[in-house]
Amino acid sequence: MIVTYHPRTLHFIEPAGTSRGVYLTRKVWYVCIHRHSTHSFGIGECAPLLKLSCDDVPNYEAILREACHRFSTHQSIPYDFLRPYPSILFGLETAWQSLTAMEAGRSPLMLFDTPFSRGEQGITINGLVWMGSFEKMLRRMEEKVEQGFRCVKIKVGAINWEQELTLIRTLRSHFPADVLQIRLDANGAFTPTHALQRLRELSLFDIHSIEQPIRQGQYAEMARLSHESPIPIALDEELIGIHTIQEKQALLDTLHPQYIILKPSLHGGFSGCDEWINLARQRGIGYWVTSALESNIGLNAIAQWCALQKPQIPQGLGTGLLFSDNIEATDLRIMADKLWCAPSQQQRKFQEEVERFQKEWEDISSQTITVYTSGSTGDPRSYEVEKSRMEASARMTLNFLQLKAGETALLCMPLKYIAGKMMVIRAFVGGLRLQAVAPSSHPLHTAAALLDAEGFWQQSHTNHSDSKLPRELGNRLHPLIPDFIALTPMQAWHTLQNASERRVFCHIPHIIIGGGSISESLHTALQQCHGAVYSTYGMTETLSHIALRRLNGPLQSDAYTLLPGIHISTDTNGCLCIDAPQLSPRPLQTHDIVHIRPDGSFTILGRTDNIISSGGIKLSLDNIEQRIGILPFPYQLTAIPDVALGETLTLLYVAPTDQPISVSALRQMLKARLETYECPRHFISVDALPLTETGKPARAEARRIAAEAWKNSYQE
Repeated sequence: MIVTYHPRTLHFIEPAGTSRGVYLTRKVWYVCIHRHSTHSFGIGECAPLLKLSCDDVPNYEAILREACHRFSTHQSIPYDFLRPYPSILFGLETAWQSLTAMEAGRSPLMLFDTPFSRGEQGITINGLVWMGSFEKMLRRMEEKVEQGFRCVKIKVGAINWEQELTLIRTLRSHFPADVLQIRLDANGAFTPTHALQRLRELSLFDIHSIEQPIRQGQYAEMARLSHESPIPIALDEELIGIHTIQEKQALLDTLHPQYIILKPSLHGGFSGCDEWINLARQRGIGYWVTSALESNIGLNAIAQWCALQKPQIPQGLGTGLLFSDNIEATDLRIMADKLWCAPSQQQRKFQEEVERFQKEWEDISSQTITVYTSGSTGDPRSYEVEKSRMEASARMTLNFLQLKAGETALLCMPLKYIAGKMMVIRAFVGGLRLQAVAPSSHPLHTAAALLDAEGFWQQSHTNHSDSKLPRELGNRLHPLIPDFIALTPMQAWHTLQNASERRVFCHIPHIIIGGGSISESLHTALQQCHGAVYSTYGMTETLSHIALRRLNGPLQSDAYTLLPGIHISTDTNGCLCIDAPQLSPRPLQTHDIVHIRPDGSFTILGRTDNIISSGGIKLSLDNIEQRIGILPFPYQLTAIPDVALGETLTLLYVAPTDQPISVSALRQMLKARLETYECPRHFISVDALPLTETGKPARAEARRIAAEAWKNSYQE
């Protein structure tokens, strides 16, 4: 196990005003754990608050380095050493839980498997009104109420006292206590002399509680306030620097607060906050959890730990998206007055699909699996396939790519179709570690964001507890970079457009791309990949691919190489016939026109169902689309009936809204790339292109849309 850390300076989107001043930046250290034996990774955030945290010390990084070294050496968190350094303890606890999650088959960001982390339940939270001018604070209060918050926390003590009273009076006059709960946070802004009088004035407005009315450490005065205040007292900063159970007991028994506010990065990490909770419950003291300006890595951890406590009252949490240069990896979203792991619901459903499919595969009472065609040339249809044939297909690919047990396969395609099913079966058959990411245009987004947080690509190990990181991790570059991925051309293209995701993609050893043609632009972009990238040839009936074509490097080719045991021929029309007895009980006839080379490899010339005859000239839609390449908007070629020509080439396109383009300009653009007879005669703007669920062009639907649109246009 190797423990590393990486410092970063984050910049607040808006200045964060507190009673201790205004924060413009925030220094954080992302701590990461790598365990080679399980190819796993975990990440946490260490972030002391300037002039507030008890571990805001000049030698903070040296202490962090020593903590990482001890953790790495002894394979356990050095709790006793870290009691005085709660932000470091919090970061290491988070990283450890993150590693544990990945070893359990979850995302390293899904720390705990709860209804909250699965996106099934939200956590009720308060809306926070930052300190500022009278006008800004009033506007912010009104915005929070409009957004649906039923509990608002207001920072007080930064502006004129009478103005603050007016703010609260105004808010309460519009929203009575049964509609809106008001919490206050003084951050120790009141003096012991004035505190009780101000609390009495505030009590006229049905205040739920006030956090830290006077500065911490004034025990006699705070004990008196807790006893005499007409508003319940909640301790926050008072808990900072209290490390042992004995100290915690003494503080609660001396001050007798009505509430305590728990911030893991300030109050002892998760373990320290668990101690506070147990002691508070024994004494009938309430509590809630809040954050301390962490980035989304830390806030994600706090929110998921908070959900374990099953909170009954509003918590002080947010999204962690306070910074302009945050790590965009977490799934936290605020809807009305609840914090949700919103997108993770889609991820969880996808994971459940994988688990159901695994049970179906392992069910010995059934020897078949239901598969569905993609519907690219007609309506999707289903049929039953023997598991033995699917296993044979999986072994062909595993052997061809020389994949080994223990390596990682990333599933990012729908499980309804054969491509997704076969990725799972390859993992089962080959002993691969399967990572499942809900299908999207950016399947490597989370991995890329976490690698950026770690600072992995800098390859500067001066801040690592073990400078032998690459060697210690073995042949794999990083646990978050899969050994094997299958994806569509659309997914590959969008991934390559993002710098962070591109770095991950280009270091994957084995990449197969299927479900559509490879454009010239995508082919060019793939040349930067260090691993082997292949285009696949196959269909549902062949149980995914039966041939692969190398797309990059010195071995790239324009011909497909057959997997072992596959035999091919052509019919009188030049269409490919496939004889694959291990995969299909009968030979398969395709609509693909091919040229078979002497060595048995083949090239695709087009499809009979994607070829139109216009004025006696046969035009291949696939070939023309490939030569057009990338346009600044989505498009698809099809044809519509024509009395004189039989059929006319037609371009469906989604018109760009930011930079409108005229049909004449579009014609000129295509003339520069195509022969005159290959240029479309008609251009039809549509809201969206017809695609199958797997992202392939739905050719039959495209023809219907084009014919109907042209008919309607002609009638008008």
